[in-house]
Amino acid sequence: MNTRRLVIALGSALVLSGLVTFFLNQKIRARYASAGSIPTRKVVAAAKPLGQGAVIKAEDLTSVDWPTRFPLQGAFENVNDVVGRSVIYPVGAQQPVVETFVTTPGLGFGLTAKIPEGMRAISVRSDEIVGVAGFLFPGSHVDVLVTLRSEGTGGATQIVLQDVEVLTAGQNTQPDPQAKPSNAGAVTLLLKPEDTEKLVLASTQGTIHFVLRNGADHTVVAVSPVRASDLGGGMQAGAGRKDSNRVHSPATQSYEVETLMGDKRVSTKFE
Repeated sequence: MNTRRLVIALGSALVLSGLVTFFLNQKIRARYASAGSIPTRKVVAAAKPLGQGAVIKAEDLTSVDWPTRFPLQGAFENVNDVVGRSVIYPVGAQQPVVETFVTTPGLGFGLTAKIPEGMRAISVRSDEIVGVAGFLFPGSHVDVLVTLRSEGTGGATQIVLQDVEVLTAGQNTQPDPQAKPSNAGAVTLLLKPEDTEKLVLASTQGTIHFVLRNGADHTVVAVSPVRASDLGGGMQAGAGRKDSNRVHSPATQSYEVETLMGDKRVSTKFE
């Protein structure tokens, strides 16, 4: 009797486990089926890594599926819309090619391809000091200072432009892979049209220096000019030294001579 009940219990357990397994299997199949039915669209992508400046050919491109629920701004659907353009920013293999990564049709690669619409590129003279000891690279961000000299006030220094991108350092449009400093005779900056006017005026009125920024720091701070009079400690010390070196004339001394003339005394003062 006990054996029969045991067999029935084991049979029931096997049936129940089979039903549970079947149910879970159906759920997993349904989940994978629904995942495979996500709507996608074909977009143009790089078939191999494309470096900056490369002219794109048909064999450099392929198509990949992209989920439609995640819009890709500036993506291409036709390979012919990309062939012949130049690469502005490097593109990895299987990475979708978007409008901002390539030049406009018919435009060759060069400095003009790196200038966004509405911006301007302007070059200014540089040297080892102005160029932050050669550590200005394409892609660096700097603040631009100008020092104006005046005989009356001793001059002043002020930040005239902030968070300016360096396009080129000398003839280099790409930073040195080993980050070696290089002394560039000129630096090309990316500016708004109105800022180019400020830079040109500053370069004709005084001495320009660059202040190197952290690449992630894009904060624009309130600034005011620093004048020679603001360097009070040093100026006062100099004045003190000048006073201490002044030659003082000795105090005037007088002499009195007393003369005896019989019973009379006559005093005469000499200076």
